[in-house]
Amino acid sequence: MTNDRPVGELLREWRQRSQLSQLDLAIHAEVSARHISFVETGRTIPSSAMVLHLADRLGVPLRERNRLLVAAGHAPVFRERPLDDPDLARVRETVQQVLLGHEPYPALAVDRRWNLLLANSAVEVFLQGADPALLTPPINMMRLGLHPDGLAPRLRNVEQVRGYLLPRLAHQAARSGDPQLHALYEELAAFGPEHEPRPPDPTEIALRIRLAHRGTELCLVNTVSTFGAAFDITLDEIAIEAYFPADLETRRFFRTGELHQMKESRI
Repeated sequence: MTNDRPVGELLREWRQRSQLSQLDLAIHAEVSARHISFVETGRTIPSSAMVLHLADRLGVPLRERNRLLVAAGHAPVFRERPLDDPDLARVRETVQQVLLGHEPYPALAVDRRWNLLLANSAVEVFLQGADPALLTPPINMMRLGLHPDGLAPRLRNVEQVRGYLLPRLAHQAARSGDPQLHALYEELAAFGPEHEPRPPDPTEIALRIRLAHRGTELCLVNTVSTFGAAFDITLDEIAIEAYFPADLETRRFFRTGELHQMKESRI
């Protein structure tokens, strides 16, 4: 792992992304504002414990905490392994059980860049009819959802979906500073109208996704779960999206055997 920027500069960026002043961070971290200033200007090189303490107060992802540690001259402490690593076998099995336990309704797991990691069979409702190029692993679910050759033509409320997903992606890209997420946002924003998508109604606690599928219209809402006590980068970056029927017709669709007619997941 290499880094060409000082730790103080990186910490200042994370503080500014969180819209905190030096005093705000100092109070939150229970250190002096003078110390925060010295760290950010390079007059003080923080210990590994202080780097992790400040990163925790700023909500910095584990991947970026390693970067901060290296920038301060310390060894990284968080491991990163692929999900199919033997050491993560129990993690993978747990995620799979969560997804299978949600059947007959769709559920999937994605990484920090929205690439599909695992899915249950019901996710086929999102994949049907998509351009095969979009289904070549790694399948990016954000791209699949908003691409004109993906799910978008079957969405009956595509403007609402765009209004929900694009700001979420923009915020994630800005918060993380990940250039690939920035590029994904620019790509997907270009598929829509020139004006900004209408933001969701603030009174709606969940976005309703209205989807045409095999002669009927399904209405789904979803929840997102993460592993809050993760100490591994791979586990920290997994998000599980579970979809639920939002009306009786959709519930009946999944409960009357449609799931058994689907092909097994491509994942």
